[in-house]
Amino acid sequence: MIGRTMKRGLLAAAMTLALAGQSWAADLKWAHVYEEGSSYHKWALWAADQIKEKTDGRVTISVYPASSLGKEAEINEGLTIGSVDMIYTGPNFAERDYGPIAISDYPFMLKNYDHWKVYRDSDLFSDLSNGYKEATGHTVMAITWYGYRHVTSKFPITKPDDMKGLKIRVPDSPLMVLFPNAVGANPTPIAFSEVYLALQQGVVDAQENPLPTIKFKKFYEVQSNINLTGHIGNSLIIVVSENAMGQLGDDAATVDAVLKEAAAQNADEIYQSEQDLVQWFVDQGIQINEVDKAAFQAAVEPILTDESKVPYTQEHYERMQALAQ
Repeated sequence: MIGRTMKRGLLAAAMTLALAGQSWAADLKWAHVYEEGSSYHKWALWAADQIKEKTDGRVTISVYPASSLGKEAEINEGLTIGSVDMIYTGPNFAERDYGPIAISDYPFMLKNYDHWKVYRDSDLFSDLSNGYKEATGHTVMAITWYGYRHVTSKFPITKPDDMKGLKIRVPDSPLMVLFPNAVGANPTPIAFSEVYLALQQGVVDAQENPLPTIKFKKFYEVQSNINLTGHIGNSLIIVVSENAMGQLGDDAATVDAVLKEAAAQNADEIYQSEQDLVQWFVDQGIQINEVDKAAFQAAVEPILTDESKVPYTQEHYERMQALAQ
């Protein structure tokens, strides 16, 4: 069985031979699991147009939304097997290959959006991105804001005891079961594309996502309460495969700059929509519930500094918290 290092070496050699004497050109597939109407897709299309223009057509990108090239676990794997070249993915999925990259997604790790922006531009995020590249060969080009995750349900939830025994959908990642387990809920991993039907049919009783996602996936149609737990400040990263990076040549810097700009524009748009959507949901007849956030935070806080239970180090944790000062 060929090891990862050897496979990467063979791939690099093959790319060198294939491109020797040719002008640099790349036709890339960008896959993600979000709807065509989402901000993530809109800014991916914008980035594709900008990159094509700024590289005089040498780099073209086709964007595939709504799990059309696979669910999140599949498109992550696709970076290595070559079925996709670029993806949006959650740090909680990237954690499978390099645990510390997911630190920002841990419950109550981020104080607010400003804390996240400082992290985005920090040496800590750069170091963690380099660690992910060493582990996988793939490059984290940018990070964007996904929003604060809140629990939706068919009844009010205001304190941890209200979640005991609650069957709640979560993404299929170890990080995402931490919060529901800490408050005595029953986390149930279900693919993103299947959540609406699972809620509608009663397979699960609740789910958790940011307000913009709750809107564009129409979860509010099958959930009557939004409980403002804000338990995770969620991000997405834009990852480009090792193979694709090898095709970019001198255009890599242009691609990097455009993707960072798209990610920043998307982040601000998502953050603003979070501020605007509470009233929108009220207008749709949804009940919005404030929660005892300190009680929820107390339930998970001991886990965050226990290196036996998290994939990052105490040093990573302290550096992250220092960014909030």
